[in-house]
Amino acid sequence: MTKNRFAHVRAWVFDLDNTLYSPAVRLFDQIEARMNSYVMRVTGAARDEAAQLRRDYWARYGTTLAGLMTHHEVDPEDYLVDVHDISFDALTPDPHLAELIATLPGRRIVYTNGSAPYAAQVLKARGLEAAFDAIYGVEDAGYTPKPRPEAFERIFARDGLDPAVAAMFEDDPRNLAAPHAMGMRTVHVAPEAAPADHIHHHTDDLVAFLRGLK
Repeated sequence: MTKNRFAHVRAWVFDLDNTLYSPAVRLFDQIEARMNSYVMRVTGAARDEAAQLRRDYWARYGTTLAGLMTHHEVDPEDYLVDVHDISFDALTPDPHLAELIATLPGRRIVYTNGSAPYAAQVLKARGLEAAFDAIYGVEDAGYTPKPRPEAFERIFARDGLDPAVAAMFEDDPRNLAAPHAMGMRTVHVAPEAAPADHIHHHTDDLVAFLRGLK
C-alpha cells in the first residue's frame, strides 16, 4: 500500500539534519552550542538566557537566524559560517542509503534550513553526495526558513519542482505542513510519531522505508 502511494512521485525532497543521519549521533548538539555562543556575543546575554532566546527564536521564526536577523540585524552569512564550523567525525558513510536514494525515480534534492556548504559536508561524510541532483540551503530561499510556505515556494520554483509529483522527508513535523498544502506526499522521519493531518507517513528507519518503496 505504501509503495502505491508513491507511484506518482518524480521529485524527492529530503531535509538534512536528523533526517539523513540518525539523531542518535547528536551532531546538532555541536551546532546548538555554537548558536548559543553566537547569541551570547550578539545580545550580551548569559549562557542560559541565550539558550532560551535561541529556542524562542526557533519556535517563533523557524530558525534562530531568522530571529537574530529580525531583532539584532546580524549578518546571515557570518552566522551560517560560524555555527556550522563543527566536527563531522560522528558521521559514517551509509552506502545502502546512498544506493536507495540514488535509485529513486526522478529528481532528488536536499533542502535544509542550514547552509548549502554545510549540507555538502554532511552528505560527503555520509557518502551520499552522488545520490542527489541538487542541494539548497536557507540562503537559497533568501534566508526565509521552513516552515514558512514562501520558503518552499522559492526553493521549488528555483528547482523547477512540481509539488504535485513530489514527496518531502522531514524530522520536524511543522515543516511538513506547507508541503502537504502544496500537494506533496509527506514523510515524518523521527524516533517518535507525531500524528497530524498533514503527515501521511512516519518512519524511524529511513533505509527500511525507502526499501519498502522498491
